[in-house]
Amino acid sequence: MPGKRKRLPDWLRKRVPGNKNIMETRKILNEFGLNSVCQSAKCPNIHDCFSNRTATFMIMGNICTRDCQFCAVQTGTPGALDDEEPLNIARAVEKLGLSHVVITSVTRDDLAAGGAEHFVSTIKEIRQLNSEVIIEILTPDFKNIKEAIEKVVRSGPDIFNHNVETIPRLYERVRPQAEYERSLAVLAYVKNLNPDIFSKSGIMVGLGEKEREVIQVMQDLRDIDCDIFTIGQYLQPSKGHLPVDQ
Repeated sequence: MPGKRKRLPDWLRKRVPGNKNIMETRKILNEFGLNSVCQSAKCPNIHDCFSNRTATFMIMGNICTRDCQFCAVQTGTPGALDDEEPLNIARAVEKLGLSHVVITSVTRDDLAAGGAEHFVSTIKEIRQLNSEVIIEILTPDFKNIKEAIEKVVRSGPDIFNHNVETIPRLYERVRPQAEYERSLAVLAYVKNLNPDIFSKSGIMVGLGEKEREVIQVMQDLRDIDCDIFTIGQYLQPSKGHLPVDQ
């Protein structure tokens, strides 16, 4: 029917796993007052991750200053940063027994350096409790402020991820407050600062992109020595977000 949301194809639908780890992971996040992008962005894979006692931590609150049309994270005016959050993240990482931790954040254009210092503090606290854990960060573009990027890179994450999210032609509709070239510049600067760091980026498909456009994004990322590239299927988190094209 016109206007009706498309059902997921059978191969993409699956049963929700049920085990005690799901409740335990939620309990640990609640215990330390932490946000996860799994919950805030309504990730369809949340039960798989929580059942394995893993989660992607989301720092600097759960309200974003940007309004990307694919994302379910709430948009608005964020509150003050929680100074205890970095230590609480480290404690949660220890309690979950993680060997690889992923830290992302909302975009904080209201902060002078986009919250770069908060990333630095979080990495520092995790390292103090477990020097062996692999730390992957998924950052906003920090408006390509060089000093902010330098602080984060020098704090020593193992993997620096910044997603370009989609092909350039769709930016105005999908993420109007972002710039494709700016995102490439962030990733290029990271690699320039530390050639040994693993740089990473990714896109969603299903928003109306063409195959040749995806391949061009791949080429653009290789041109700046991006090491890891991920492709995910876009799924509409609510009726108020962009529909799935394919």
